[in-house]
Amino acid sequence: MKIAVLNGSPKGKKSVTMYSVLYLQKRFPRHEWKILDISRRIQGIEKNGETFRDILDEVRSADGVLWGTPVYVTLVPSQYKRFIELVFDRNAGEAFRGKPAAVLTTSIHFFDHTAHAYLNAVCDDLGMKYIGSFSPDMYDLLKKKERERLEGFAGDFLRAVENGTPAMRHYAPLTVRRFDYVPGKGKGNVDPGGKKIVLVTDAREEDANLKGMIGRFASSLAGKLDLLNLYDLDIRGGCQGCCQCGLDGVCTWEGKDGYIDFYRSRVMAADILVFAGAVRDRFLSWKWKQFLDRRFFHTHIPTLSGKQVAFIISGPLGQIGNLREILEAYTQWEQANLAGTVTDEYGESPDIDGLLEALAFRLVALAKIGYVKPPTFLGVGAAKIFRDDIWGRLRMVFQVDHRYYRKHGFYDFPQQRYRMRFRNGLIMLLTRIPAVRKAFPGRFIDEMVKPHRQVVERTEPGSGEK
Repeated sequence: MKIAVLNGSPKGKKSVTMYSVLYLQKRFPRHEWKILDISRRIQGIEKNGETFRDILDEVRSADGVLWGTPVYVTLVPSQYKRFIELVFDRNAGEAFRGKPAAVLTTSIHFFDHTAHAYLNAVCDDLGMKYIGSFSPDMYDLLKKKERERLEGFAGDFLRAVENGTPAMRHYAPLTVRRFDYVPGKGKGNVDPGGKKIVLVTDAREEDANLKGMIGRFASSLAGKLDLLNLYDLDIRGGCQGCCQCGLDGVCTWEGKDGYIDFYRSRVMAADILVFAGAVRDRFLSWKWKQFLDRRFFHTHIPTLSGKQVAFIISGPLGQIGNLREILEAYTQWEQANLAGTVTDEYGESPDIDGLLEALAFRLVALAKIGYVKPPTFLGVGAAKIFRDDIWGRLRMVFQVDHRYYRKHGFYDFPQQRYRMRFRNGLIMLLTRIPAVRKAFPGRFIDEMVKPHRQVVERTEPGSGEK
């Protein structure tokens, strides 16, 4: 059988993900594994219709398709995302329809599940038969047990291809309502109070609703809005995954286009950030993905700490739980506060006007008090993954991160909390005494709430004003 491998790595064949594919080539030699470089050649694929058609022909002639890619910032690389958009924009889905499909990614398990959910949904929208996915750590190929698991995944996929195994659709088709938003006139009564507000968008001429919402939000403000369209920004390419930035904080793109200066002087300098985009397939556009990928010039160090962030989105965001999770996670591991999201998927024009004005009020009010809500699992889990890997195996590459993490107390390992360790050890010894063990459940509850009760008892009544 022939398996078309769509290679999402910007590094082409010099990819950890592709070495897993090369391993499968050796372990399953009776099948043809046709590796097609997508991300590395995306500019040629986009500009040259023949190159694009050649890839479609390879897919069309394949018995199955393997989406093989590294995970970049919760999703696939922007170059890969661009290819997926081209498939939909050029109505080329027929080449994929009915093909058995599987996903293979490599990562440090930072939001690999959202990347897999995205590709699963894309396969469903293309009418493919999604068989399953495999998400190894970037060094798993070096371990015998993990190689056996990789072979198990491949064997299962190949059997499904050979046997014509049916597959259930996991994601319902998106329902996009036909609605023309007509913005009302804003009163300009939201005073930013000296807070710098930056709005970044990818709005195109055809994105009438998105442009209308941006205009209505801007007209709510008494002050000036710094507005920038990503299509007007000089961005010459996506992240290459070279990790040069990890050594000294200098990106390989430094001085070659305008992205880094823009990000430092406008995004990082803002008090309030509003990101406005339209849903494209199951995410925002590839331009937005490029913006997120290129932010990696600052490596794993938060760049938006303490800032207020909001999203204005045209399209069915409410139907894409995966995208909502990514947006929430993004603000949390950047240590910012997600103040709100407004879309055009519900309500009529006056309703959306009200939501946009309320969003402007809330952003300014929260910025004035410096409010950032506590992180959930999305932010806490991300921080611990970064902490452990930067301390350990990735320190030699991300030396900038290591210095920053050490200086700013990111290395908060529990084994360094000696008082807690002493207390735990003492209580564990005491609970071996039958009488203590018997009384423990009730006493534990009392002791757990005791310090909280003391805080409440010491608290003076407030004025009730916000």
